Amino acid sequence: MKPFKEIALFIGLPLLFIAMAAFSHINRQQMVSRIQQDSTTRGFAVVELFTSEGCWSCPPADALIEKLQRDNNNSQLYIMAFHVDYWDHQGWKDRFSKSAFTDRQKQYAAWLRLSTIYTPQVVINGQTEMVGSDESSVLSGIRSALQEASASNLTIRATVAGKEAVISYTGIAADASTHILVALVQKNASSQVAAGENAGKQLTHVQIVRALEQQPLQAQGQVSVGLPRDFRPGAWEVVAFVQQSATGKITQAAKADL
Repeated sequence: MKPFKEIALFIGLPLLFIAMAAFSHINRQQMVSRIQQDSTTRGFAVVELFTSEGCWSCPPADALIEKLQRDNNNSQLYIMAFHVDYWDHQGWKDRFSKSAFTDRQKQYAAWLRLSTIYTPQVVINGQTEMVGSDESSVLSGIRSALQEASASNLTIRATVAGKEAVISYTGIAADASTHILVALVQKNASSQVAAGENAGKQLTHVQIVRALEQQPLQAQGQVSVGLPRDFRPGAWEVVAFVQQSATGKITQAAKADL
């Protein structure tokens, strides 16, 4: 017969681990809720996820930003998913991937002095990065960004003109060291993956960047973005943001439905 202390320890440790896991889950859920509901934050968070349908470790990161985006009431949270193309040679071509998005991730590697690029990766406000499926780090990074004071005066208006989205912006001072970038974002989509590391899986996506345009910043101006053939009004939005050319820091952001 085992001594009572050993039996108590045997029973108690699993219960302790279960309690700790439950407490951690509750804390993360509370943080997600605060991020989604808090409209009085001083700052903003531009969240860029670099992902791919060909990457086996990416679906949890996609699920995390889907959870953040679902019922998101925080107008200062801007989520974008960039599908990179360097996984396309692994047997499955991601239909949302673009080499330009891989180039953007490489630029972040230079700005943030990283030795490599990887998926899934999240970059927040162009200044901090972490593994995109690391829920605790992602939520903490967003929370920190929202708590930083900012003076964002960027306002945009988006209209559809033929085969283009035309985004007018105003409210910011011209600065030769910054650019304004405009992302055309498809809010929801899904893919049945037939090959590669996620073969057989039905993958769902949110906030998919389908096009990205940038130009030198002016006090006010317009940016035109070509619309893809599958564009349908009501299921898309544009996210505009101001980014410093030398450091990658994002200083202002705004969004509008199409």
